[in-house]
Amino acid sequence: MHLLLRTTVAQPPAEVWAGFTRQLFLDLAPPLPQMRLLRFDGCHRGDLVEIELHLGPLRLGRWTSLITDHGELPGGGRYFVDEGQPGQLPGPLRFWRHRHLLEAGPNGGCVIVEDLEYRTASPLLDWLLRPAVWAQFAWRRPIYRRYFGPPK
Repeated sequence: MHLLLRTTVAQPPAEVWAGFTRQLFLDLAPPLPQMRLLRFDGCHRGDLVEIELHLGPLRLGRWTSLITDHGELPGGGRYFVDEGQPGQLPGPLRFWRHRHLLEAGPNGGCVIVEDLEYRTASPLLDWLLRPAVWAQFAWRRPIYRRYFGPPK
């Protein structure tokens, strides 16, 4: 399953890139499921991010993502890619790839692109999860604008 969400902010890509910190990661977490951050190395190739997900007293599982790539885009943009590690994704996920694209935007700003690809054991379940996955990332839009300013 593939999802693409775009959020325009006022700051340029280099400043947005510098703002992708541990604190931003924590602030981007939606209220459900609850997330406990175990490790955050950063957004460069080779870095790891590990979280544990909970729903009330229920432990939903551990999620380990490896930053598999990062770099510059044409026009001054930036990007990094996190990939869920096999066997270290919460059920029912079997595959996860999240490309974070920070594209040069209008008026000197930036377009933050969330390019998501995920799979479960069933294409039907992929479709059923789509609204929840979309909501988890749509949640980020006002937070990005609070951090990096609304578009001009």
